[in-house]
Amino acid sequence: MELAQTLHGMGNKTLQQTPPAMIRAFDQEISQIPDLVKLTLGEPGFDVPEHIKQAAIESIKQNDSHYTTAAGKPRLRQAVAADLKRRYQVDYDPASEVIVTNGATEALSAATFSLFNPGDKVIIPTPGYALYFPIIGYNGAVPVEVNTKEDGFILTPERLEQVIEENAPVKALLLNFPVNPTGRTYDKEQLAALAAVIKRHHLLVISDEIYGDLTYDHRHYSLVEEIPEQTILISGLSKSHAMTGWRIGYLAGPAELVKLITKMHSFLITCINDTAQAAAIEALENGQDDPVAFREEYHHRRDLMIKDLTAAGFEIATPEGAFYVFAKIPAAFGTDDFTFARAIAHEAKVGLIPGSVFGPGGEGYVRLSYAADEETIKEAMKRIKAYMAAQGKEA
Repeated sequence: MELAQTLHGMGNKTLQQTPPAMIRAFDQEISQIPDLVKLTLGEPGFDVPEHIKQAAIESIKQNDSHYTTAAGKPRLRQAVAADLKRRYQVDYDPASEVIVTNGATEALSAATFSLFNPGDKVIIPTPGYALYFPIIGYNGAVPVEVNTKEDGFILTPERLEQVIEENAPVKALLLNFPVNPTGRTYDKEQLAALAAVIKRHHLLVISDEIYGDLTYDHRHYSLVEEIPEQTILISGLSKSHAMTGWRIGYLAGPAELVKLITKMHSFLITCINDTAQAAAIEALENGQDDPVAFREEYHHRRDLMIKDLTAAGFEIATPEGAFYVFAKIPAAFGTDDFTFARAIAHEAKVGLIPGSVFGPGGEGYVRLSYAADEETIKEAMKRIKAYMAAQGKEA
């Protein structure tokens, strides 16, 4: 249907000038290629555990299909608070300091729309999740992108101090770890050093820890263990329990800020659906061991992928968490990662994501997801190695 001529040009100007979500856009661009093996999206290669599915079925049978409070079912918020207490020894009041959200993405949107004003500067380490930049910028806040490539894709306290001083005044830091796309994360000492800088400069931190259950070499340390009074913690069940389609995330933080975020959250979505919340209650109360088997299998797939990519000539900073490998394209292929990813898709029939999508520091890299099943990964690696050898440019 053609829009009425009198309405041409209608629409939010900021949104019109915002580019589309590039991960999804590139995935859609190459998805029509026949026989394509896709390592593009962060979609867990497991089914939801059976006990969680049964809890959802029982919820439907009990006609659990009505509006809940905007912040989420009280029992679910209690389960979130109890889980955070168990893991990080931090106390959150489930009635005033926890919100259940429509995935971690909505938690990010609700938080940024609530807490930032036009002109507020928000530091974002890059390469970073591509949606951070439009979400921060949509309401007029200013993303301050910090290229972490020279520091092994980690934000160091020295670099943070420098960026704060160069861009003063800075309102906040948006920190994601384990990091999408690099898989790098922070140990206890690194987080404590960052927290000291954050505290000294009175910054707010939005800490996206959605991959916290998928840390391989040490337990996941949270920023709330250091500075809970300055941290908005965002996480959820999409990665830990393979529940991406259920859209269950959560946010926890100081009551004064959570009250404001809850207001925005209620404007955005009213509330989360009952069945998904019933499933989430079961996951948090009785599914604490579910991520363990996932994590062990991802660890295995990570090592498999790194071995084959290294043999094909890629340089890799070994990921310590999440389920992504961020691989540097061999020098002989140049640094145009979009051209390289398109060539791999059309000629090798393997779908990757260009590193430039993730901001400064991503140029010349590609992201591969090892959330896919092992046979898919093996086939993708076979095709990539054959393609690199056929080009005669492998290392």
